[in-house]
Amino acid sequence: MTNSPEASTPASEPTATDPSAAEGAEISALDEGTFSRILEPRSANRLPIGDGTWHQLARQYVWVQLISSGILFLLVLAAALAIWLIVGVGWVWIPAGIVLVILAITLAVTPRQARAYGYQLREDDLVFRKGILWQRVVAVPYGRMQLVDITHGPLDRGFGIAQLKLVTAAATTGVAIPGIRQDAAEQLRDTLIAVAETRRTGL
Repeated sequence: MTNSPEASTPASEPTATDPSAAEGAEISALDEGTFSRILEPRSANRLPIGDGTWHQLARQYVWVQLISSGILFLLVLAAALAIWLIVGVGWVWIPAGIVLVILAITLAVTPRQARAYGYQLREDDLVFRKGILWQRVVAVPYGRMQLVDITHGPLDRGFGIAQLKLVTAAATTGVAIPGIRQDAAEQLRDTLIAVAETRRTGL
């Protein structure tokens, strides 16, 4: 299943260095277990999503974020209770309350926030977008990629997801795509490395 909120990219002659041409059997794994469509801000002045096939994060990403934020919420709450009951310091609830409110808001918006992430493989670059209130859209040219890195923590491994990081010569154009299924991340890494290498050599 592909995540295409609008029209598909016009068909072009497939080449060995065009990752968009690999969106058949090779790239279909990127869409297994992901959300069905990208959520956009309601404002008419939002950044346009554009044409083409957009891939989204794995659904397990939401659970990882909820569990990690929930654990932090409980730790802050337990620490505040311990200080209040043992030491008798009542003002500890002021900073603890602020942190707890922020964490509660994070827990509430995480499912919607996760569905605002998306990435697209175009002929010359990879486009990454995220954000509802604060939108960000970054295009990373394949020829500028210097490193494609996959990282995941213990909780990520338990849910079978990873983060794919693209490093370029300019640090501001680097992109970190979280919540990709591990096998899909490895497949995408190999595809991007192969395309970046051919673009740098001018093939």
